[in-house]
Amino acid sequence: MTETYKRDDLTIDQQLALATATRHLGEEFAGTFGAQTIERFLHASYEEFADKAAVVNFLPLMAERFARQRLHALARVEGKSDGRPIVLFLCTHNAGRSQMALGFFQHLAGQNAVAWSGGTEFAGEINPAAVASMAERGIDISAEFPKPWTEEIIRAADVVVTMGCGDACPIFPGKRYEDWEIDDPAGKTVQDVRPIRDEIERRVRALLAGLGVAAR
Repeated sequence: MTETYKRDDLTIDQQLALATATRHLGEEFAGTFGAQTIERFLHASYEEFADKAAVVNFLPLMAERFARQRLHALARVEGKSDGRPIVLFLCTHNAGRSQMALGFFQHLAGQNAVAWSGGTEFAGEINPAAVASMAERGIDISAEFPKPWTEEIIRAADVVVTMGCGDACPIFPGKRYEDWEIDDPAGKTVQDVRPIRDEIERRVRALLAGLGVAAR
């Protein structure tokens, strides 16, 4: 960790973890982004989660994973693309609908397309009923965590799918949007979430077909 980033609540372990994350990202994006850009994105990502994370021990890992996503998005915006379509799923809390859509998309598309998810008012943890209902379909989303959206992520996406965030969802001119009217699984039982899950799967399969990506 550099001397420019200081928080009074960082433990020694967290400082070491952030230093390791900086090294990992530096190696991964060598030749694409400089150290200052990488550190700025990592530290900004840490700040995003510092006051919301349910398990503070995971904060450096969450910051590293989100910073990696943001850096990939920035590279795409700057013209460094591998040609795969990118879809961003947005809902209010990024705890239910958008996480289930992300899980289905990644499971069905494999390495043929990229998906991210985010929330306009992201929560501290994923809805356990959403996790359980997806596990019934053999898809594990328990390692995911709610995230915000950022400008470079929106700009990098080929398709932005919104679910229930209304006027709070970011609108960028020229971007392709789809609005899915799907019930919010917040506060519902696993039994009640199953129809929501199945509708999301149907829509994700249709989206992949429209993008010309064969579902596995």
